[in-house]
Amino acid sequence: MNKPTFTALFAAAALCCGMAQAANFSKSVYDGAKDDIKMTYKADKEACDRMSGNAKDICVEEAKGREKVALAQLEYNYSGNGKDEAKLMDARYEARYEVAKERCDDRSGDAKDVCNREAKTTYEKAKADTKMNKKVAEAVDDAEEARVKADYKLASEKCSPLAGDAKDVCVNSAKARYNQR
Repeated sequence: MNKPTFTALFAAAALCCGMAQAANFSKSVYDGAKDDIKMTYKADKEACDRMSGNAKDICVEEAKGREKVALAQLEYNYSGNGKDEAKLMDARYEARYEVAKERCDDRSGDAKDVCNREAKTTYEKAKADTKMNKKVAEAVDDAEEARVKADYKLASEKCSPLAGDAKDVCVNSAKARYNQR
């Protein structure tokens, strides 16, 4: 097994098994992983050149999809932010959709039309699920924020009967505990 493929497989295994955490590697490691992904894509694409017809087209779409998903996964693991996580999910859905559309080219007539509609429906449902999950996550965050504010309010009210340094310590402790400023 060549080095780029081994490195890419190790990186994929690390990502799947939770070994890689967001922003726990340096820029040089990030750049090296990015280069490995690009080399793996190039090797995959060269392997597709040995094929012909729609099988070659499917192979190329699969290679493109793997590259896009791997780059999005790398970016998310490097930054750890929600925007990159959303891009990763979009890359996964987009890659599946593109491959599914290419597979439909083996068919003709109504069967091809139905296949394309089915691929598009699956893609649209996945995007809708992502949107719904985002809204649910936002609602959970809002509820957690309200809970923390209520807990802080209660803790600060418990400080009211105190005076002087004891009150200052109590208020500052409540602020620290509930991340209030």
